[in-house]
Amino acid sequence: MGGRVFGIGGGFLIVPGLVLATAMPLSFAIGTSLVVVGALGLMTATSYAVSGLVDWPVTALLIAGGAAGTVAGIAASRMFARRKGLLERGFAIVIVAVGVHVAASSV
Repeated sequence: MGGRVFGIGGGFLIVPGLVLATAMPLSFAIGTSLVVVGALGLMTATSYAVSGLVDWPVTALLIAGGAAGTVAGIAASRMFARRKGLLERGFAIVIVAVGVHVAASSV
């Protein structure tokens, strides 16, 4: 249901919702949201691929960029692991900024 209501970008609302509604730690909420989004995305991607609606060269470039981003993200997460409060405040700031942007652009 969450995937249909919020779409693939709905994690910016689902993660804080999980934290607030269940008192789930932030890292568990992020992981839970990613697994759900991944499962829904895999099913949708498979459907598009089977239908022949995938540009494979562009897909390969995006996957390569994602792999590079993963390596950079691992390095960044090691740095932020030593400053847990900084990560949580940064995440909260991003959520508020995205919310303000969405609200302002829909007027």
